Amino acid sequence: MSDTAPSGGFPYKLIATDLDGTLLRTDDSVSARTRDALAAATAAGAAHIVVTGRSVPWTRHILDELGYQGLAVCGQGAQVYDAGAHRLLTSVTLDRQLAGVALAKIEAEVGPLHLAASRDGLDGEVLVGPGYAVHGALPATPFTDASDLWSAPLNKLYIQHPTLSDDELCEVATRTAGGFVTVVMAGEGIVELLPLGLSKATGLSLAARRLKMKAADTIAFGDMPNDIPMFAWSSYGVAMAGAHEELKAVADEVTSSNEEDGIAVVLERLLG
Repeated sequence: MSDTAPSGGFPYKLIATDLDGTLLRTDDSVSARTRDALAAATAAGAAHIVVTGRSVPWTRHILDELGYQGLAVCGQGAQVYDAGAHRLLTSVTLDRQLAGVALAKIEAEVGPLHLAASRDGLDGEVLVGPGYAVHGALPATPFTDASDLWSAPLNKLYIQHPTLSDDELCEVATRTAGGFVTVVMAGEGIVELLPLGLSKATGLSLAARRLKMKAADTIAFGDMPNDIPMFAWSSYGVAMAGAHEELKAVADEVTSSNEEDGIAVVLERLLG
């Protein structure tokens, strides 16, 4: 990432935005001001791409409501989705044997975990086990038999612990199982186990290549540690005011909150 934002005209060809806590307000809406700023940037020649930790089934309805027609990187980089065509272009799945080893190692250290999982595919279910607290009103399918968790290809596992904080659980999981899976914290109560080496940067680089864009063309907006690889890949990284301290530490700039049009504040300045 650069030390200062470029100036003169609109300096980026690609605008990458996280959804929750970044582009979306707490009611899952996008403000008129932010919509207008993105429209002005795209009119000036930039492309907007959504890069979210949500899998496609948890993202698709939001993109449809926004009238979003472009590419979206979903599932922490596992999926590249064509929103206009409602088509999954690429998908990376979790090695279930490695994931089982990773879970065993984490539970050996901290005791039983509450589990959920995101199944692969355009209509992949999110399975939620006993004790796992789903944040928000996202659709999920409960399971009680652990064998159901492993019966079909998965993009990711979600883990929660009854007493450890998200940061503590993420640290333990990375230390004990980081050789088998990638561990990320994507939001409050959302610690995820992903295919080893996968990140938002993986999916963003694939999508950018399809658009004939490069890292040097990209400005990225985010709020959580899972956005760190995306910031590292992009030319310029902007953290929201409410972002996790780990992301703020590597950001080129901290803007206003998602409730206060933080994306628009930056885009309007760059548009002059």
